[in-house]
Formats: sequence, structure tokens, C-alpha cells
Amino acid sequence: MALNSINTNSGALIALQNLNSTNAELTQVQQRINTGKKIGSAKDNGAIWATAKNQSATANSMNAVKDSLQRGQSTIDVALAAGDTITDLLGKMKEKALAASDTSLNTASFNALKSDFDSLRDQITKAASNAKFNGVSIADGTTTKLSFLANSDGSAFTVTAKTLTLGGLGLTATSSFTTAAAAKTMIGTIDTALQTATNKLASLGTSSTGLDTHLTFVGKLQDSLDAGVGNLVDADLAKESAKLQSLQTKQQLGVQALSIANQSSSSILSLFR
Repeated sequence: MALNSINTNSGALIALQNLNSTNAELTQVQQRINTGKKIGSAKDNGAIWATAKNQSATANSMNAVKDSLQRGQSTIDVALAAGDTITDLLGKMKEKALAASDTSLNTASFNALKSDFDSLRDQITKAASNAKFNGVSIADGTTTKLSFLANSDGSAFTVTAKTLTLGGLGLTATSSFTTAAAAKTMIGTIDTALQTATNKLASLGTSSTGLDTHLTFVGKLQDSLDAGVGNLVDADLAKESAKLQSLQTKQQLGVQALSIANQSSSSILSLFR
């Protein structure tokens, strides 16, 4: 049987406890709606929060990996562009050497062809030496390989450099001809250089494809990690919205219940009238 007391209003105390609990839940739901997260700090759920933080750090570190791989792509692309120019120059050099091997040419025509040949040869040196991205080249013979980030653990994706200079193609800065016979011999030398250049470019093309594929994978991996973190900590706003409406109604009823409970003490006065 309930005790009629003016010192202790147990009904009001219970109503107050329920109202405080409702207010606490309402605050939590409002925070989830405001932040969009059901796990916003370690005190919400320490284990899930720690897992989400670690995975988020891994996903963010993938940005550095993507930047490194994209630099690798650009470095190879520049080398491939130089290689295309160099193979074109070799093709023109072969054409000049073949024309100069014609013994029916007069001296002036022969010298003109030789001059064109020498100019094309020198352009190869310029193309190879200028094939740099961010000051780095894999075509000028200054490096043997370049390593780019492949994963968040710092593992590397290595690209072997391919020297496209005259020396790398079996030619020299003085490769030329002075007679029709020498020009005929030079045709074979240029053919060999052209084959060497195309083989090296094919290898660089394979490396470029490998970088592209790995970069695509890293992007998908980062998206998957971000989605996984979202699954762990993101709030279901549709669910939270429905819960907010319910708690607001519950809060109003709790206030009314507390008001009714507080009035019960005043009813004792009627006993003394």
C-alpha cells in the first residue's frame, strides 16, 4: 500500500527517473542525427570505435599510395612519349641512310642526306634527355629502376628503367656515314636500334598497364574500407528520425506524469479540511 507522505513522493521520484532516462535517450538520438554517426566516440562502443579508427587511418593512407602510383604513371607516360618520338626519328634515319646508299647520287645530294641523318641522330639525344617528369626520368640512363608505393604498409611497385639514349640503342653521338657503302651498313645498325627501342617501349607499356591496374585496385580497396567504416559507425537516419518522434512523445508524457505525481502531495491537504 502506498504511503501518503509529504516528505517522500515515490511516484514523483519514479516519474523523474523515467523522464531523465527519456531525456538521455533523446540527447543521444539528437547527437546521432547531428553527427550522422551512431558511434561518435570511444565511450559509445570502444571496440567498434577502435576498429573504425584503424580502418579509417588505413583508408586515408591510401591517398599517399594513389599519389605515388599516379606519379609513376606520369613518369612512364613521359618516357613512352619520348620513345614514340625516338622510334619515328629512327625510321627517318633509316630512310636517309637508304637514300644515301644509292651510288648514283651526286656529292651535294649525298651530303644533304648525311646532314639530315646527323640532325635526326642529335634529336634522339634531346628527346631522351628531356623525358623527365618532376625531374625524374626512366629513359635517359640516369637510373636503373624506380619504386612507387604499392600499399599502406609501404611495400613497393618497382618499374625497371629503359635507356632510350643513343648509347642505350647501340648508337653513338658520332654514328654516321661518309660513303654510300657506309650508308648501306648503317641501315642494318638502325634496324637493330629500332628493334631495341620498340622492345624497351613494349616493356614500359607493360609496366604502365600494371600501374594502371594496381591504381584501380587501390581505389576500389579504399572505397571498400570507407564503406566498411561507414557500416560500423554511421547512423541509420531513417531509424533515428522515427525514434526521435517516439522519444519526443515519450518526453511529453513523462513531463505530464511528473506533473501529476507532484500534485499528489497537495491532495493530502484535503484530509485536514
